[in-house]
Amino acid sequence: MNLIEELGLKPVINAAGTLTLLGGTILDEDVTNAMMEASKVYLDMNELHIKAGQYIAKLIGVEDAYISSGAGAGIALSVAACIVRDRSDRLGTFPYVEDLKHEVIVQKKHRNFYDYIIEIVGAKIVEIGTETQTTEEDLRRAINDKTCAVLYFAFDPQEGVLPLDRVVKIAHEFNVPVIVDAAAELPPRENLKKFYDLGADLVLFSGGKDLGAPNDTGLIIGRKELVQLVRRLGPHSYEKVDDKTRIYIGRPMKTSKEDILAVVAAVKKYLSINEKEKLKKWEDKVEYIISKLTKARIKNVRKFYPTGFGHPRPAIIPRVEIHPTEKMGVDEMQKKLREGDPPIYAYTFDDKLYISPQCLKDGEEEVVAERLIKILKQSS
Repeated sequence: MNLIEELGLKPVINAAGTLTLLGGTILDEDVTNAMMEASKVYLDMNELHIKAGQYIAKLIGVEDAYISSGAGAGIALSVAACIVRDRSDRLGTFPYVEDLKHEVIVQKKHRNFYDYIIEIVGAKIVEIGTETQTTEEDLRRAINDKTCAVLYFAFDPQEGVLPLDRVVKIAHEFNVPVIVDAAAELPPRENLKKFYDLGADLVLFSGGKDLGAPNDTGLIIGRKELVQLVRRLGPHSYEKVDDKTRIYIGRPMKTSKEDILAVVAAVKKYLSINEKEKLKKWEDKVEYIISKLTKARIKNVRKFYPTGFGHPRPAIIPRVEIHPTEKMGVDEMQKKLREGDPPIYAYTFDDKLYISPQCLKDGEEEVVAERLIKILKQSS
């Protein structure tokens, strides 16, 4: 009996994507080997952070990088760095920063349940635009002497959003940095550098999604000045202030030496994979499931590419979209998928059931198709 069985747990088929609630992703052997290597030695953690960041930055082609404890921690640390960008004497006063530049501008169409993290460090969200669009004038009017950053959530393509290149141009006219949350925007691999090349000052990625690192890791890339501040605010800082040792807001956001080497190994691996082949495998799995359901005379099934926020990102990955039947709603379909052996976790949105191929192991698409046919035939 292995430890998972000893705990009374049962592995599931992940047909939803690289969700935090399902553990993120499966780790490649190169990544687990790096973690094992780290687990057998002691390292100077500050030196490790610096060296690992510089190594990743060189691989990607950016000024600097920092490995965080997830993309959420990346938001908190990045916003904090922008708040104290001109006030290094205030690193230890979070979240009491109302007298500093502490306003973060977010487009209304970008609002989501993750943006709450912005306010953890004492920042205030300033919402601009409407449900349908944001204009350049909306952004210009919002920038004032309390603005510390603009945060752009990369849910592209999203109609009506003020695009990143124009956001950067306007923000930089006022010397305001731009943070891009691109947590789940891989693939395509080019996105690792795309937002930086468009002028973003800090760009955040989740380590535990397509990048292939542990679920509790993230990556911040960007301008050296700000990444260095992020590092100082992070979990491994002990600084003397007035003859007293201080820690900072990032202390609870600890990364282990195993996490850090795992992200380095994951980035190396990610830059070497055949992305076209991977995307083709996902397409084939979606086509297989649709073909099987169609042959079984299951109606209202199609291939679907999502847009905006609501579906698990990124938008480049196709999904199988299944409509409810007269006798069975999508919540009941999802329940029956989870009650089977092995449990299958799909996701629902806007009264439809979706299957993502991103985390399906080879052969699992057959299990998913067979289970769906059995469930949907019962409801017909």
